[in-house]
Amino acid sequence: MNRLSPPVAIAIALPLLLALVVAGIAITMRARGLDGSAPPPPDTTPYAAAPVDAPQASGAQCTALLAHLDGDLPADSGTLPQRALAEPVQPGVRAWAASPRPVVLRCGLPRPQELTPMSSLLVINGVNWLQLDDGVPDPVVVTYVAVDRPVYVVVTSPVSAGSGPLQQVSDVVRTTLPATPVAVR
Repeated sequence: MNRLSPPVAIAIALPLLLALVVAGIAITMRARGLDGSAPPPPDTTPYAAAPVDAPQASGAQCTALLAHLDGDLPADSGTLPQRALAEPVQPGVRAWAASPRPVVLRCGLPRPQELTPMSSLLVINGVNWLQLDDGVPDPVVVTYVAVDRPVYVVVTSPVSAGSGPLQQVSDVVRTTLPATPVAVR
């Protein structure tokens, strides 16, 4: 019986082992979405909004704003469908399916403490927005607060959605809520 010498057996086994390891890594990366393939589909189940202090959320201004935000939002990857809200429904909230996190709008929140005379504001489609920094070097989501309207409107969006959601919301805020001076104190 002919047996392979140990160096020959190793020379045959190592490339096979290497091929198995590379295939395993590729399968793992693809399953986790780390290979540049499409991200997992967004969650479209009803969104459970946590209760927050939103003293003006049930007011006429937030009601009018939300009535004009019934529908999908544009995003870099297409459109984001509106998500239903889970019971108990929190007033002043809208959500849209996006990945890895939803786009969430809240209306009627109190003035943000981060708003000071030195705050840098972004003007998008005629609306002044305060960008809130979560301190993470590569954030997954970004939060903006409209600070020049009679009620504060907060939009939290995944970075991967691009600027489309904020631009669309800015258009609706501009046409629905009258501009007011920014109150820094």
